[in-house]
Amino acid sequence: MSSVAVPAAVMVPAPRRSVDGADVVDVLPGLFVPEVRQWLSTSAGRIAGDGYSWMQAVHWVAGSGLYQPRRHRSHGPRSFGATTVRVAQELAALFPCRPGIEYLVRHTGLSERSVEYHLAMLREAGLLAYIVKGTRVRGEAAQASEFARMIPPEFDAALGIRTVQRDEDAPAYTRAVSGIAEAGRELMAKLAKKAARRVRRPRPKASSKAPAKGARKAAEQGVVTAVSDEVRCTPMQVGTSTVSSAGGTSLPPESKLASGKRKSPTPKKSKAKAGGHRRLNRVGRRHQLARELTQELDWLRGCSVPRIAWVARNLADAGWTVTDVRAWLHFRGEAAKVRRGSGLLAALLAGAETILDTPEKRADAVEQWRGAQEAARRHRIQQVRARTERFEGDWEAPTSRAVQRHVNEAFAAAFGPKPQAAVPDAEALPEVSGVDGLEAAEVAQAREEARQRLMVGDTSLITVAVEAMGRETAEQLYGPDLVRRALQLASGARSSLMAYGRR
Repeated sequence: MSSVAVPAAVMVPAPRRSVDGADVVDVLPGLFVPEVRQWLSTSAGRIAGDGYSWMQAVHWVAGSGLYQPRRHRSHGPRSFGATTVRVAQELAALFPCRPGIEYLVRHTGLSERSVEYHLAMLREAGLLAYIVKGTRVRGEAAQASEFARMIPPEFDAALGIRTVQRDEDAPAYTRAVSGIAEAGRELMAKLAKKAARRVRRPRPKASSKAPAKGARKAAEQGVVTAVSDEVRCTPMQVGTSTVSSAGGTSLPPESKLASGKRKSPTPKKSKAKAGGHRRLNRVGRRHQLARELTQELDWLRGCSVPRIAWVARNLADAGWTVTDVRAWLHFRGEAAKVRRGSGLLAALLAGAETILDTPEKRADAVEQWRGAQEAARRHRIQQVRARTERFEGDWEAPTSRAVQRHVNEAFAAAFGPKPQAAVPDAEALPEVSGVDGLEAAEVAQAREEARQRLMVGDTSLITVAVEAMGRETAEQLYGPDLVRRALQLASGARSSLMAYGRR
């Protein structure tokens, strides 16, 4: 019989009656506190004086079986067990009792939902009451709830504990203990031992299935606090056992000792395990290949792993790896836009296991695929290098045909063969010296055109004028400022430290 819920805790035996009959203990009903009574102002219990006395009440509730969580909800833990006691131990060490959910998760190793379940169980059992309920406001830090450690009235009734209200104006939950019945003293002593012992996490499972089940059951019996007087026979329990553990020890047969060698206590690794890991069966290899494909191929992201495992089942059974599949897909070609990844994969893998039916063929395909990847990588490097050199060069030919025509004319005028000097014909030459024969509108138009070309880096109009007519005449036509700026840009263009113009 499990020591969690024992009849001795539910049906507390009535003590010997006193003269006035004040120490009589009756049968207790089920233990449950509704949500409206889970506040300190509405609670029927009394505040525990310290964490030690409160843990006595916690162990009594755990072993009594009066509180059954599944009677009031269809989810969560099924009983008030060792895990709830571990959570209560953390609360007993806090003063004030204001635990955060993250704090209990960190100290107990439970999930956030499990911690919330066990706190609700402690409140429903009458062991906790809200003083201040925590708040969670968006954009602000979460505030933890503050609890009062309570002792339910059922505990006082079961052990025959008498309480007294010393201050008539104080609330009812401040009443103090004034005595205990004789029948409850022995039970109180057992609860005191349990409250002094710290409940720890259950041990991990054993190597074999049957001992693991028995060990788990024994751990639960040893950790969860029962209040019965039944004989303990589990080594994990604290107490004196009436049955010697050496009495059930059996000696090995003589055939096992004939060689004079003892069996090693260290269990050997199973032959079905490679490197300490369990070998995958056929279905496991299919799912492993499918999982790797969904991680390696971008157009398979989000696809169902079981569906991909069914599509690639023949390849997985033939011993293909994800590298072999990628090499095959390289030769088959991949689509840029994929609507259904599993359907495209099924079309691309059709007949792959019959074409590359040997490991040598698959290895050759992998080498070719890697060579193609290396060639593509080098091509990308060359493209980036050519682009960088093109943009970082001193000068780049213009793309506009009009600009190209002006540039060609400027280059032809600057570097082309100069015409031979002809005998001047007085009748053919205009009677203009410098800008004296030009009107003001023509000079302004020439200067505006030169300024616009100078803004885009074209100095050919001014430099040609300087070379043909001289700097003094060019300054009369275009102005000293434009001529000076044009000559500066022209001299800087011939330097490797300066680049201008459009890209």
